[in-house]
Amino acid sequence: MIIYTPPKPADQIPVIDLAGSFSPDVAERRKVAWEIHKACRESGFFYVINHRIPAEVIDDEFGIAKRFFELPLSEKLKIHMKKSPSKVGYEPIGAQVLDNQDDGVDKAPYDLKESFQCAMELPDDHPLARSGMRGFGHNQWPSGLPGFKEQTLSYQAAVRDLGDRVLRLMALSLDLPEDYFERVYDTPGLGLRLLHYPPQPEKAAANQIGAGAHTDWGGITLLAQDGVGGLEVRNAAGEWIAAKPIPGTFVINLGDLMARWTNGLYNSNAHRVMNNGVRRTDRYSIAFFYSPRPSAVIEALPTCVAVDRPAQFETCTAQEHMDEMFRRSYGYAVAASPA
Repeated sequence: MIIYTPPKPADQIPVIDLAGSFSPDVAERRKVAWEIHKACRESGFFYVINHRIPAEVIDDEFGIAKRFFELPLSEKLKIHMKKSPSKVGYEPIGAQVLDNQDDGVDKAPYDLKESFQCAMELPDDHPLARSGMRGFGHNQWPSGLPGFKEQTLSYQAAVRDLGDRVLRLMALSLDLPEDYFERVYDTPGLGLRLLHYPPQPEKAAANQIGAGAHTDWGGITLLAQDGVGGLEVRNAAGEWIAAKPIPGTFVINLGDLMARWTNGLYNSNAHRVMNNGVRRTDRYSIAFFYSPRPSAVIEALPTCVAVDRPAQFETCTAQEHMDEMFRRSYGYAVAASPA
């Protein structure tokens, strides 16, 4: 059992060196896990260095992402996410509202970003692809961009391997067997999202930004960001702190599902992307959302409950949780998008 203590307000996001996680000595791996434990209880965000994904793999993905977003809008709309049963493909500016997800009274303006998302690549006859669940198959690829599919799936595989390493460390950080999460990440729900934040238009609303304040929905997120900056994280005191770009790192954060799984021990903190004010340049980032398979039962982990801290959340499946998050975000976007 892990004793619960309230999170401390963080004034910066920690940088965690993963070098020890590759050691055959479990004691070395536990040292890294302890650093992750502290970060997850406070900000729910941390950078990782020495992750062993080659710089050229990341640079190549940013390069091809920029080429995609430079395509004419008419070309990108040919693979609009609404055309995919799994809701993957291109998402234009105005399609999503991330802020005010839980309150339909005062709707925030739509987010000033466009994106491309791909799911796990599956054959059409795979049961999960046939089900039409978001995150499984039915990927749409641009026809006029040679190498885009191959490069993007290669990057997806590399970052998934890193996600598996982070999950093993998280299991150790929770006093669980190192392979604890593997049982429900055999056919995971995953999404690789390429994001483009154009320069802030002069006619944007005062409270309209790149991505409104929100928490991620699933298990963990692994983010690569360019050097422009703009990502901010809200700490336990309600203050916004900058997640400044650090070359060679990924930003890791926890989603609502992981907070639920850990019975509120670990935090899924709100974050936003600011592209207003004086910024007049494009920003790119690449987010990898990594969640357990849809049928996984999400209930408080055994080391996160005690007599004086019973389960705080109702049991659900991973898919039930994600469906509700999707409805909240995109349900609002329908009403808030421009004509």
